[in-house]
Amino acid sequence: MSNLIDLKVDDGVAGVALNRPAKLNAVTAEMAASLLDLTRQLDEDPNVRVILLSGAGDRAFCAGSDLNSLAQYPDLWAYRNRKEYSAAFRRLRKPLVVALHGWTLGGGAEMALSADVRIADVTARIGFPEVKRGWVGGGAATQLLPRLVGYGAAMKLLLTGDHVDAAEALRLGLVEEVVPSGEALNRARSICRQLAQTRPLVLEAMKASVRASLSMPLEAGAEYENEMTTMCFAEGRHMDGIREFFSDRTHT
Repeated sequence: MSNLIDLKVDDGVAGVALNRPAKLNAVTAEMAASLLDLTRQLDEDPNVRVILLSGAGDRAFCAGSDLNSLAQYPDLWAYRNRKEYSAAFRRLRKPLVVALHGWTLGGGAEMALSADVRIADVTARIGFPEVKRGWVGGGAATQLLPRLVGYGAAMKLLLTGDHVDAAEALRLGLVEEVVPSGEALNRARSICRQLAQTRPLVLEAMKASVRASLSMPLEAGAEYENEMTTMCFAEGRHMDGIREFFSDRTHT
């Protein structure tokens, strides 16, 4: 793993931190390759239930791809087949919570879009500036952003390349919560610890069901959800929840 990425696993929560604060945690080709390997490992690790993504330093979560790295691809074929780090997070089966602060731009914003829950502090500035540089982002912003904030709001952000502050991001539905400066990581970690108390199968089945709604017709998605529920029942531990419910009622 790249020495520019930190990992700490504690009580089912895998904390992944981009650690290149002097460069606003911009992602190099080496970091991208490491993130692909790391996310695969975490997805397969039975000791990990939830993943928490953050950025080191006080200036940025991530400013996107390192532009020097982008300039080093020898040809279009090499760029087309690059290690796409946003996809690494988008393909996770386990829940992903991201803590945002400062600049969250380009590929950094696309990583945020790939998460299931986004917590921002008041310093966050989120944008997709690729159009100003002459290209379209390659981390699925054009696909994920309209699903999250709607067509018009997505087009305004993508066509202008302008960034929005945390309050506007919350209004648009681009983030789920805004907290005071410096508190995003603590709040995101609290959510992760809560999720880590849930059985892994249930967490992954819930995420799979909701993600299916983005690409399936209603009835097909509803059938898929039922299959996920059946799979959870097949595990046999649903009776624990039923007994807990009746136990709680007895003591109230």
